[in-house]
Amino acid sequence: MTVPLLSVRDLSVSYGPQRVVSDVSFELERGRSLALIGESGSGKSTIAKAVLRLLPRASGRTSGRVEVDGIDTLELSLRRFRTLRGRTLGFVPQDPASALNPVRTIGSQAHEAAALTGERDAAHRRTAILAVFERVGLSDPERVYRSYPHQLSGGMLQRVLIGLAVLPEPALLVADEPTSALDVTIQKRILDLLTELRDERGIGLLLITHDLALAAERADDLLVLRDGRVEDAGPTAEVFRAPRSDYAAALRADVPALAPDRFRAALSARPVGGARPAVSVRGVTKTFRTSGREVRALDDVSFEVAAGTTHALVGESGSGKTTAVRLLLGLAHPDAGELVVAGESVTGRTAADLRGVRRHLQLVYQNPFTSLDPSWSVESIVGEPLARYGVGDRRSRRDAVRTALAAVGLGEHLWRRRPAALSGGQRQRVAIARALVIEPDVLVLDEPTSALDVTVQAEILDVLVRLQVERGLTYLFVSHDLALVRQIADTVTVLRHGRVVEHGPAADVLDAPRHPYTRTLVAAVPDPGVIRPAALAPGAPVPV
Repeated sequence: MTVPLLSVRDLSVSYGPQRVVSDVSFELERGRSLALIGESGSGKSTIAKAVLRLLPRASGRTSGRVEVDGIDTLELSLRRFRTLRGRTLGFVPQDPASALNPVRTIGSQAHEAAALTGERDAAHRRTAILAVFERVGLSDPERVYRSYPHQLSGGMLQRVLIGLAVLPEPALLVADEPTSALDVTIQKRILDLLTELRDERGIGLLLITHDLALAAERADDLLVLRDGRVEDAGPTAEVFRAPRSDYAAALRADVPALAPDRFRAALSARPVGGARPAVSVRGVTKTFRTSGREVRALDDVSFEVAAGTTHALVGESGSGKTTAVRLLLGLAHPDAGELVVAGESVTGRTAADLRGVRRHLQLVYQNPFTSLDPSWSVESIVGEPLARYGVGDRRSRRDAVRTALAAVGLGEHLWRRRPAALSGGQRQRVAIARALVIEPDVLVLDEPTSALDVTVQAEILDVLVRLQVERGLTYLFVSHDLALVRQIADTVTVLRHGRVVEHGPAADVLDAPRHPYTRTLVAAVPDPGVIRPAALAPGAPVPV
C-alpha cells in the first residue's frame, strides 16, 4: 500500500481551555487537491497551521497525528521540522501584503526561497527566481525582482508568493484563501496555475476556502467543517450534489451561483422608478498624473440608476470603479461631465454644499474593521452621522440609532460592544446601520461582502434586500463577484480601463454578454457547472 502524502488522524487543537478543532481526520494523495471549507471559526486555518506547525507555542496545544510521507510531524522537534518547510511543505498565505517585508525588494526576499533549493551560486538562484516568476504569469520578471511590495498589484503579489512557494518544488502546497480578494480573472489565472502545478509536478494541494463554488470547481475532495468538527467529507461531486449533513446542504444553498433567483420574489415587491433617476452620471472623464504620465481613469462614462433599484459597477482593478465612487461622493472632481444625486449636481459644489448632498448618499465600505473606529461602541459609531449633521436632540438620536440597529438585525446585547468584539458579519451590519441612520436615498456598496463567508454574505444580502423593499433605497453596488451581481442587480455597467464596454439589464449582460471582455469576466466566475451558459462553459473558447 502506498503511503498518503498527508494523513491527519484524530487531530484536536485547543487554545488554553477552549477546544477549537475536535477529532478531525483526512488524507491527501500526491497529485490531488483537497479543500477545507466552512465559515469563519470552523477550524480551517487552525488545521492548516497545525499541519505547518505554525500554532502559537504558548497557547496552542495539539493531539492526534499529522503524518507527512508517513512521518508524524507533531512528534518531531521544531529544529527537525524546519528542514521540511519550503522543501516538503509549501505555504501560500491569504494576505500577500502582510506576508512580504515592505522595506525589502521582492528579489532579496525571493533569494531566501531559492536558498532552499540547495543552489549556492547567487547568479543561478537569480536565474531560477526569474524563471519561476515567468512561470506564474508575471510578464516582466526583472521589474518584479527589483520592485518593493507596494509597487505591485495584489494579483502580482499573490503570484509572487505562489512562485516562491513552488520554487523549492515542495511535495505539499497549503494555500489559505489564495484568491479571496482578487478580481475574477486574476483569480482564475492563479487557480489555473495551481491546478497546472498539481498536474505537472504531482504536488498535493490543500486549499482553504469559504467559497464553495470555487472548491466544487477546483478540488478533487471536500472536507466540510463546522465549529472544529467534520460535518461532511468525500469526493467533491458526491458532497456537492448530495450533502449528507444539514449544514453542508445549507452552505450549498447559500452559494450565489446556484441561486441566481434567490431574491427575485422579494425584489418584485419594490416600489421602483420615479420622475428622475436617483443617480445620473453623464459623460464623466477623469485623468490623473502619476510618474510623469497621464492616466485616464474614466473616459466619457455615463449611466443612470432608477430610484429604488440596484445598479452594479463591475470590472477588474484599475477599471475605474473606485474613481467613479469618489467622484459621486465629491472626494474628487471630474475633468468633464456631470454627476447628479437625488436631483442635485455634485459637480462644482463647495465642501459646505456637498455636506447636504451627502445626506442623500452614503457609503458602506469594503472592510468594516478598518472603517469603524475601534475605540467607540456600536451605538456611538452609528450615532456619529446624526451628531455631525446636528439632527435632533440626544433622545431622538438615541431612538434613531436603536431603530437603525434593529433594522439590520443587531440585538441589544451588541450595542455597547466595540468592533473588535464583533464578527465580520456583525461589523458589516454596523456599517450599514451607520449609513442608514440619516435616512439617505442612495447607498454606495463597495464590495460589501467580499471578505465574508458565504452564509454571512447571504445574511447581509437578505438585510440589504429587505431594507430596499421597506425603504425604497437605491443601491450602487460595486463588485467583482458576478454571481452576487446576478442575484441582486437590476442593471449593470461593465468598465474596462475607464471606459464603458457594456451596459444594460443584468440578465442580458450576464446571460448573453456581447463584448469579449464581459464574456471573459463571466467565464472566469467559479462555477460548479450548473448555471453558466453553454457557450461559456469550462473548456469553451473565451474571447480576449
